Amino acid sequence: MNQVLQTAFEEAWITVGCVEDVPVLGSRVVKSAFGDIAVFRAADDTVFALRNECPHKKGPLSEGIVHGHSVTCPLHNWVISLRTGEVAGPDEGCAGVIGVKVEAGVISLEVGRLAGGG
Repeated sequence: MNQVLQTAFEEAWITVGCVEDVPVLGSRVVKSAFGDIAVFRAADDTVFALRNECPHKKGPLSEGIVHGHSVTCPLHNWVISLRTGEVAGPDEGCAGVIGVKVEAGVISLEVGRLAGGG
């Protein structure tokens, strides 16, 4: 079960926790007024963030399997790039990518675009 990280969305970039708060090859969920955000940590410690829903049937990507810089949706095995949000062919679609900054091990997300529907 994923731990939920909660925060207020008042600024364009918000701090949501530390890299160590997200398990390697796992995820955490950040609650947002604009929808849940899945924060992922790859084996190489790269951190990514996507809207927490698969473009196919809205499956919770945070519950998927992280491999390389991709996540596989737990509902129908669609593979989604963590870097671009694009679905691997032959399927089509895109999960919304959220900007991520990591400074001194602290994760910040670009939520200002979410307010504008980005």
